Amino acid sequence: MKNILLSLASLCLIATGFTTAQARPGRDEDAVYGGRRAGQLRPLPEIESMVVPRMGGARYIGPEIIGDGVYRLKFMRGSTVIWVDVDGRTGAIIGRAGD
Repeated sequence: MKNILLSLASLCLIATGFTTAQARPGRDEDAVYGGRRAGQLRPLPEIESMVVPRMGGARYIGPEIIGDGVYRLKFMRGSTVIWVDVDGRTGAIIGRAGD
């Protein structure tokens, strides 16, 4: 019974986190879209073409927009997830985690 209650509590916390994360739909995407239209940010395909070849065979999973003109590209190498943060203005890698 204790395990069931803990599982339910965990699911509630997870669901609350997803709801909170979705409370600001589109703001980061809107900022990137505006930046692209103004010529301030590089298009995502250009960013991907700069970063993906540098990842040494890691499988590209997809992008995220994390705000302030920063793209986060996600990769898998074996069972390890690798996150690469890229400045959307310059295409420079500004952060990397997971390997």
